[in-house]
Amino acid sequence: MNPFWDNIFRRSGYEQTLTYFLSTMPMFKMLNKRELTFLENIVHVRNYEADEIVFNEGDIGSGMYSIRSGQVQIYNLDDQGQETEQAILNPGDFFGEIALTASRPRCASARTTEPTVLVGLFRSDMMEAVRRHPAPSAKIMLGLNRVISDRLLQCSLELTKLKTQLNDNREQLTDA
Repeated sequence: MNPFWDNIFRRSGYEQTLTYFLSTMPMFKMLNKRELTFLENIVHVRNYEADEIVFNEGDIGSGMYSIRSGQVQIYNLDDQGQETEQAILNPGDFFGEIALTASRPRCASARTTEPTVLVGLFRSDMMEAVRRHPAPSAKIMLGLNRVISDRLLQCSLELTKLKTQLNDNREQLTDA
């Protein structure tokens, strides 16, 4: 159906559906309605209580999470067990996406800060989908690749900026 007619015949409450939520995620924006329905069938929705651990730093990653409602804190523990907050994530944010492609230890911990609904996409389900339904799975993986590439570029730019600041600070200290 073309977008004009799709909007006219859209049922009331569509914005509350899982399909709509998935369509708003950057890595899934290029999926059509049929592909979004396919995706909806391989994700897992879970309700978390406040202060519940989603995963711990060092755990082997098994998938990524999108926040449908609530809030998640990403943090690290130092050698003394003190937390260092890395980010607070809100509805529409996602985390753990590298675990879809690589079985590696998590580089941070994730914990809910309030009652939260997470939508999980796990590597085992994604690999099975790639085997059984390669076309929509390839589009999902391409979208994921684009998001990871964008995040890597942002990290690279931030690192360059920090290196410049560090060099400027060194020069100021040696001049003083």
